[in-house]
Formats: sequence, structure tokens, C-alpha cells
Amino acid sequence: MFVFSDALLAWFDVHGRHDLPWQTADDPYRVWVSEIMLQQTQVKTVLQYFGRFMQRFPAVQDLGRASWDDVAPYWAGLGYYARARNLHKAAGIVARQGKFPETLDGWIALPGIGRSTAGALMSLGLRQYGVIMDGNVKRVLARFFAIEDDLSKPQAERAMWALAEQLCPQSRNHDYTQAIMDLGATVCTPKKPLCLYCPMQQRCKAHQQGMETELPFKKPKKAVPVKDGQVLLLCSGGEWLWQQRPDSGLWGGLWSLPVFEQAQELQQAAQGFGLKPAAARARITHSFTHFTWQLEALTFHAPEDQKEHLAIELNGQWLSPESAAALGIPAAMKKLISAVNL
Repeated sequence: MFVFSDALLAWFDVHGRHDLPWQTADDPYRVWVSEIMLQQTQVKTVLQYFGRFMQRFPAVQDLGRASWDDVAPYWAGLGYYARARNLHKAAGIVARQGKFPETLDGWIALPGIGRSTAGALMSLGLRQYGVIMDGNVKRVLARFFAIEDDLSKPQAERAMWALAEQLCPQSRNHDYTQAIMDLGATVCTPKKPLCLYCPMQQRCKAHQQGMETELPFKKPKKAVPVKDGQVLLLCSGGEWLWQQRPDSGLWGGLWSLPVFEQAQELQQAAQGFGLKPAAARARITHSFTHFTWQLEALTFHAPEDQKEHLAIELNGQWLSPESAAALGIPAAMKKLISAVNL
């Protein structure tokens, strides 16, 4: 008799990932940090950040008691900065309480933790019963059962959760949780799934019907708007003028060169301060979830005797690119640094 969880666990024992740095039985904090980093981010990218983050904040108390300015450089470039802010805020709550949540509802009560992440923390972090529903799980189940519904609709979402709970075993729950994520990430991939190596192949309805690449159902993507922006690269000596972004909104709390949505705004600002333009320019394109930003950096030289005045007027700070990067700058600013040739 075919049992979904048994087949999946047998595959996992041989082919699953067992050496990820957050796979530990006695440290829910490491699992928590990894789960937040892995939201909308691939494992190979998270591996570039996780070790450095954990070395700086080895325990939840270290993260909870740190300031955001201490945390930002260790997340800069990873994107989706609201994740980091919520993680930082939630770590502060846990540090004050002196213990981790012990129930699903307890985890969900923390900022930035939904039902699936809470299930992962119960399962992988505490080694208790937990059910997850991330993108990998949705894809595996949608294909195995040939579910053609629009999974973004609440009714379909509820049905998927019921199915996931029905299949999720009590025994070896944490291995099953990791296994179904691994299968989706390494075999049942969004494009060009490796059905030949899948333990579910003979029972997979999507495979039987030749619908592997069509499922799960995807709504037609809306055209992503393209926005233009002008970046003020104000330099003096080896330093540039940087601004710390507001805590909320795009690049919250990170350091950025001043950005103007309208070209005339930058020109008016430069003329108002009597700045002399330089020949150096740089253009980059940076994509976000909801729009693509085409940024052009225009370089101006600031006289030494005006540096303090300009820093006050523009609410900025003079920093070398290396010093700004150490404080935490978004990936788009790193692209600009590489593109500028002064």
C-alpha cells in the first residue's frame, strides 16, 4: 500500500539535505532565523548570510537586545527588509519573556510569523507536530493530486491546508517537514521538474496527465511598472553623502544615496546648493517585487568648506562607500558603487 509520507521519508533518508547549518535539534533560534531568511529567498542565497548573522547574534538575547543599526548591516542585500525588522522586534519580545513560544498560536502572536512559519518552528525548531504550507509544499501537492484550482483563492488555500494536515505524519514530523521542502526545492522544481528522480512519479497525477509544468495554476502576471529615478552622488575627497532611510518603507533603516523621483528635483537641488556637475554618470536597473527601478546617478563635487552645511541641509552623513556598506546599504546601492567610475 502506497503511503505518501513513507515514500517521501524513504527518499529523504537517501537524497534529502541533512547538512544545512540550521538543521539542529536543540536550537529553535537558528531555525527561526533561517525560516525568516528563506521566505522568498533561495537556500543558496541564504547560506551567504546565515553564518555571518549567527556569528554576530548567536542567541536570541543577542539579537533582541541589539539596536536596528547593529542588525541592518547583517541583512543588507538580502532584501525584503520588513522580514528583518519583524525578526528583530520579535526577538526582543522573546528575549524579554525569557523563553520561546511553545504553541502554534504562541509563535503566530509574534511579529512576522504566519501559520506556515509557525508550523515550521513547531516541527523543525521544537521537534513537535507542525504542518507547513510554503511554495514548495503547494507545488508538490498541486502536482501530485493534479489540483487545477487557483491556489491564491481562500477556498483553495483552505483545501490545501486540510490536505497537508491529512498527509503530515506524527512520527518523524520534523524529517517529513524538511523532506517535502527538499523535494520541492531540488526535484519538483517550478521549471523543468526532475520527474525521473521523484519518488512520487508513478502516483503523481500531474505526471500521468503531462501537466507537470502547468501546475500549480498561475494567474497571468501583470506587467511590472518601470519607474525612473535620479540619484545624487555628492562626493568630496573619498567620501560621498549618504542618507539613512526612514524606518518604514523601501529600504527601511538602510543607508542610501539621495534618490529623487523627478530629474528636475535633483537639478533644482544641485543648482540651489551651487554644486558643480562632474562628467561621471552611472545607470543601473534594479527589480523589486512590484516594480523595476531604473536609476541614474549624477555626480557632483562638493567644496570642502560646504560639506558640513550640505550634510545638515540634506540630512546626510559623509561616508566612504566602504563605511556606508559596513553600516548596511541595499543591493541597488552596491550596484551603483560598482558602476560609478570617478
